Amino acid sequence: MSTIISEPRLTSQQIETYRREGYLIYDQPVLSQDKFDSLKAYFEKLLATLPEGERPEAMDVPHFMNPELLKWAMDDEILGLVEPIIGSDIALFSTHFICKPKGNGKRVPWHEDSAYWKNQINPMEVVTVWLAIDPSLKENGCMMVIPTTHRTGRQGFSDYNPVDQAKNVFANEIVKEQREDDKRVYLVLQPNQCSLHNARTMHGSEPNTSNKRRCGWTLRFTSTSVKFNYEMFGGKHQVYLARGRDLGGNHYADPTRSYPEVMAARSASSTYKYSH
Repeated sequence: MSTIISEPRLTSQQIETYRREGYLIYDQPVLSQDKFDSLKAYFEKLLATLPEGERPEAMDVPHFMNPELLKWAMDDEILGLVEPIIGSDIALFSTHFICKPKGNGKRVPWHEDSAYWKNQINPMEVVTVWLAIDPSLKENGCMMVIPTTHRTGRQGFSDYNPVDQAKNVFANEIVKEQREDDKRVYLVLQPNQCSLHNARTMHGSEPNTSNKRRCGWTLRFTSTSVKFNYEMFGGKHQVYLARGRDLGGNHYADPTRSYPEVMAARSASSTYKYSH
């Protein structure tokens, strides 16, 4: 857990843009170069040991089995990006490597993170840092957002229809009638840059049919004043105290140990198997 409160890394204008639009592109280096290089090397090691038949887009909550990842996930340079938005008492809710291989990387259907976490987080105040491991370009399926959807329409709880999971990372997509696809914005990033988005913001990405891999690491943070519904977690999820103190009566996982029992429970649950 970080105890040092770093200098805020966002300007007042950037914070206002995030709150108004529901997302922000941070086009500066997120981590120092040596930290980023070591993170990428660690990811490549995880990717090389992925079980046969498991898609690289589905490397969800890897920190549960690899707590070494927490030294990057809860690094002051990353927390300095979210502190101006959610305050200095910060919980790490989740992480997920979404790695689209070149040539056949799956599409991420239009969705809101909040729809997957309904009744698990109250209030639904989550900021995601999407850290580019590879260049994330329009040609290789970078993330897209539909601006302002965190505060318009269904405000994070749209209706969904099933989609073909052979072609999509997730099994459901926001119904077309509740989206304005023509307003999409492509979030182009270079390695070690990031975007931030609100949990209620509609986002997705197109398949990667290019000759360039596209990988990003999503890190999801809340204020510790948020209340987590551990009964709904059912032993299938853990939350970590990243900085400061608890304000919501929550309890937190031990960042020094792995949680094979949690991963076993997740793999047996259709609810969590494809969560993100």
